[in-house]
Amino acid sequence: MEEIRLANAEKRTRDALPELTEKIVASYSRTRATCRLDRCSLPNKETVVEILSDLNEVLFPGFRRRDRLNSNNVVYYVGNLVDKIYDALRAQISRAFCGETANGSALEPCRPEKRADFDRRGDETAAAFLAKIPEIREKLEKDVEAAIKGDPACKSTAEVVFCYPGFEAITTHRIARALWELEVPLIPRIMSELAHSRTGVDIHPGAKIGEYFFIDHGTGVVIGETCEIGDWVKIYQGVTLGALSFPRDENGELVRGTKRHPTLEDGVVVYANATILGGDVVVGRDSVIGSSVWLTKSVEPRSTIVIEKPCLVVREN
Repeated sequence: MEEIRLANAEKRTRDALPELTEKIVASYSRTRATCRLDRCSLPNKETVVEILSDLNEVLFPGFRRRDRLNSNNVVYYVGNLVDKIYDALRAQISRAFCGETANGSALEPCRPEKRADFDRRGDETAAAFLAKIPEIREKLEKDVEAAIKGDPACKSTAEVVFCYPGFEAITTHRIARALWELEVPLIPRIMSELAHSRTGVDIHPGAKIGEYFFIDHGTGVVIGETCEIGDWVKIYQGVTLGALSFPRDENGELVRGTKRHPTLEDGVVVYANATILGGDVVVGRDSVIGSSVWLTKSVEPRSTIVIEKPCLVVREN
């Protein structure tokens, strides 16, 4: 009897599914911002994940998927990867450009002539990005060096590449930043949020980060879009480089395109859980910002900023 009752309940539910489906589809016309029916395709997140994985293989040959790489087979192997990345990336960049335009937001499908223009931009931009890979590798080499010199627990380059979440986040940022500089919409943000979900480190691709950058431990770090960070900067877990406030125009809309996040000059060290806020804030070179500091004004070079040590009180029960 119980089996019959369950079977009848399932049948009633399945009979109701067509009506439920019609209600769901009817809601699409009332919620236009979150529905893209009859419009151009946006970048595919799963494809972007695969592109990132292939790029890491190119950036760190011999560290990841392929064993026994040598001078005889590396050109063939990397050549195949670069060809694969180019095909995937140009298609996703074309989609991103299409989605950003007025045509991409309109109800009618993208016109063929516009589609061809997006495809051309996708080709050119993907090629320009691939040309940046040697430069990205040189920056990452310096970031590895900063990690080894900045952490006495670090034993090797392999440990940094395999085990340091901060370095993983920096790697993704270097990639996303290169695409950001080429004015690619959406894809750099998808990449940065993938790194955020994996590492706990949230770096906006708009942030300008110099050479020899090291994030120790990593979890909870936030680096905002308009941050500017110099060379040999080291930050610890829980650090926020954020905006102090969000100015609005006469219509109450957020003012965009202004510098909202701080600048850290060369050699700055920021310890755990410190918060530095504001686009006008400049932390002078070789300064040290202590743990849990809340900073909303600039400091001179070679300054040490700490909060007063709390008084420890011990009471016997």
